[in-house]
Amino acid sequence: MKRIERCDAVLLPGSSADVDPAKYDAPRHEKTAAADVKRDTVDELLLQDAYNMRKPILGICYGMQTLNVYRSGSLIQDIESPIDHTAGRMVPIAHEVEIDPGSKLAEILSLNNISTKSLTLPVNSSHHQSASVIGDGLRAVARSPKDGIIEAVEGTSPDHFVLAVQWHPERGFEQDPPSQAIFKTFIEAARTKHEELTGEFETI
Repeated sequence: MKRIERCDAVLLPGSSADVDPAKYDAPRHEKTAAADVKRDTVDELLLQDAYNMRKPILGICYGMQTLNVYRSGSLIQDIESPIDHTAGRMVPIAHEVEIDPGSKLAEILSLNNISTKSLTLPVNSSHHQSASVIGDGLRAVARSPKDGIIEAVEGTSPDHFVLAVQWHPERGFEQDPPSQAIFKTFIEAARTKHEELTGEFETI
């Protein structure tokens, strides 16, 4: 059996690379980093399989950008903002994001009893690019309130778990309940998909 067929879900992590702007018909900005061709090829294969089989998807930072471009969206190649979106690992909280109250992301936080101060969430930040035109079957569900930068997208199909965030929930996982809630929900979705694909229950 091919490895891709054994995947119950797809997690797209961050990267120091940038998506090739030719993929969304844009000229290359001088600050756009080189593409990771091998990574992009694998991501596209995983996303194709995930959409064909309705497997859960979680994108993180670059993974959100890859997802958006795969769905025919586009990117801001270099953010111009008073907010330092490139703050990096040494700044655990870089800025806040405002979450759409009707989103799956808001539901995830609510179901895990997480107070978000009127759906405002503090996040870290390590990116210089972001989603611009949102891809097909996706919608923006969180933004940086001071500059409007899109900070999360999710799928519009109710029967397919698709969520991508521009920050790094893995970095503060041990101490951060919202990060824990995101991964917990993703894992639960993967377990449900595993049962659907195999007819077997597996403890994850």
